[in-house]
Amino acid sequence: MASYRQRNGKWQARVLRDGYPAQTKTFATKADAEKWARSIEAAIDRGVFVNVSEAQRTTLGDLIGRYLVEVTPTMKGAPEDTIRLKAIMRKPIARWSMANLSATRIAAYRDERLKEVGAGTVIRELAYISAIVNHARREWGINVPNPVQMVRKPQSPQARSRVLTNEEVEKLLQALEPTGRRSHWTKPAVQLALATAMRRGELLSLRWEHVDIQNRTTFLSDTKNGESRTVPLSTAAVQVLAALPRHISGVVIPVKFFTLDAAFKRALKRSGLDDVRFHDLRRTAITRMAEKLPNVIELAAVSGHKSLMVLKRYYRPAASELAQKLG
Repeated sequence: MASYRQRNGKWQARVLRDGYPAQTKTFATKADAEKWARSIEAAIDRGVFVNVSEAQRTTLGDLIGRYLVEVTPTMKGAPEDTIRLKAIMRKPIARWSMANLSATRIAAYRDERLKEVGAGTVIRELAYISAIVNHARREWGINVPNPVQMVRKPQSPQARSRVLTNEEVEKLLQALEPTGRRSHWTKPAVQLALATAMRRGELLSLRWEHVDIQNRTTFLSDTKNGESRTVPLSTAAVQVLAALPRHISGVVIPVKFFTLDAAFKRALKRSGLDDVRFHDLRRTAITRMAEKLPNVIELAAVSGHKSLMVLKRYYRPAASELAQKLG
């Protein structure tokens, strides 16, 4: 049964039904209040009523904030994800309630961001929002459709194929020489990335207790694909590790993700290299290793790829080299 009361010049409708939480909403006129109450009662009678009161009280920013507290810390990329999600929280879209966060507004956010950043970044941000909304629907009682699923995603950018030449690697290493106030951890991190093909996160999580210099191996207990693996160490990798000081934390490269990223970008400016990212070092390393490990199964065992199709994106042999092999 619905009840109505006038308060501060407005009309409040309240619908009470056994087995359902009370539904309350305020309107400018009594006619609007009665119309809303009838629609709620009709939905209950048909068995299609969905309680959106929680969604009306909760903004996207509220969800992101809760997600950062309850979910993000359990994820592997927590430091990077935290910074990116906090950036989304500062956008105007975060102020919309979940009941009013429509596909149209998501599409407008997409178009605005495409003017500021690349398609890859926009795709990642939409994936973040979609994952948060889905989690809120499953776990937090936010009964709304996921508006991201109804929006066209930007076309995925072409996969990167950047491989550094020997000359470019030499320029980069020279720019990383730890002189003055430069960190003495950045250069060995780059050298290890080139010698082992490890991902940046794997390098930064590597501990001395898992490094076996004598047998030339290192153990990664947690990788991107969720499986552990033992990485063989080349002579160059062993030399870099042997020259490193032992940090009290037991971590081989004791720096934070974004500290390394910032130092790497400064070195790129000093070296004059264009269009280079840290992950390109992994592609460069795999391309070099392919010359010594033509068996793709062995190459995948070193790189940690579960799919040979994915590995193919990293292995970028020069056509001239393939021509020489053909004879």
